[in-house]
Order: sequence, then C-alpha cells, then structure tokens
Amino acid sequence: MTTTDASATHLLILNDHEPLAWVLENQRMAFPAGRTQQSLSLGKGDEILLYTTRGCFGNPTRDLGRVIGLATITSEVRTLDSPVLIQARRFTEGCRLRVHGLTPFREGVVLRDLVPDLQVFPDSKHWSFRMRRASLRLPEADATLIKRELQPLLKPYDAMVGDYSFKRR
Repeated sequence: MTTTDASATHLLILNDHEPLAWVLENQRMAFPAGRTQQSLSLGKGDEILLYTTRGCFGNPTRDLGRVIGLATITSEVRTLDSPVLIQARRFTEGCRLRVHGLTPFREGVVLRDLVPDLQVFPDSKHWSFRMRRASLRLPEADATLIKRELQPLLKPYDAMVGDYSFKRR
C-alpha cells in the first residue's frame, strides 16, 4: 500500500506469454509468493507501463524488450482469496488493472534504446540486471519520457487485445 505520496509509475515486467495472457485477459496483476515487499510498493491509482522481455514470446534472438501498454491500478494490492497458478507458480497477492491501451503485437517502445536517458538505470551497461523483478518504480522524468514515446503507438485495449494470441510465434 502506498502512503500519501502522489501516484507513481511502474514498469510491470512480463517475461513469458502465459502470465502476459493472464494479465491482459483478466486486467489484473498477481505477484508470486515471496514478493510481498515489492508488491506493496504499488498502490491504487498508480500507473503501469506493461513491459514484455525479449524472451516473452519464446524467441529472444528475434524479439526485443518492449513497453507495450499503459494501465492504471484500480485496487489495492491484497492477498488473493485463492492463489493464481500459472506455469506451476503460485501467485498469492494481486490487484486489479484498467488497461487503457496496447500497441500492435511486436510493436512498442524498445526500452534498451532509451536506457542512456533513463535515471532508473544509472549503469547503462548493466541495466537489464534491474529488470529481474516483477515491477520497477520509475522516477517521474523516466515515466514521462517512456509515455511520450509510447502514446503515439497505443491503440484501444478492446481493439488490440485479440492481436496478442498468446501463442509462441
């Protein structure tokens, strides 16, 4: 739960197509057991930038890590009544999202292109190390830059969610 701070913006890091499918289909986020501290940094009203890693669709030599969507957290993070099971992993906490828009499949903001300009990655040579988590809170200037690049690519959620067939392509 957040304090009285203004809303924040976070990268929601998705490294496989099945969790991505669940997030997009359910407009919810779930966190694995053991990530309680990290999940509590998210709060109702915070913005989420959906990020798919190079390996998300099963072909890291072809795909790039991209910011593909914009959402808002619409509920507090809480312990789920029933854990969500995805790929034999238990996700015990979660929150609701409202996905505002998505980019067309295999399009989006290539994050590595912006790394030299982002404060959240002070060591641009080893930036991907900071991405080994479920979410990453962004400084305001970083969020503004990424959203400025993302906005022209976004299409309405309802029009784009079907393009994410959730199969390895």
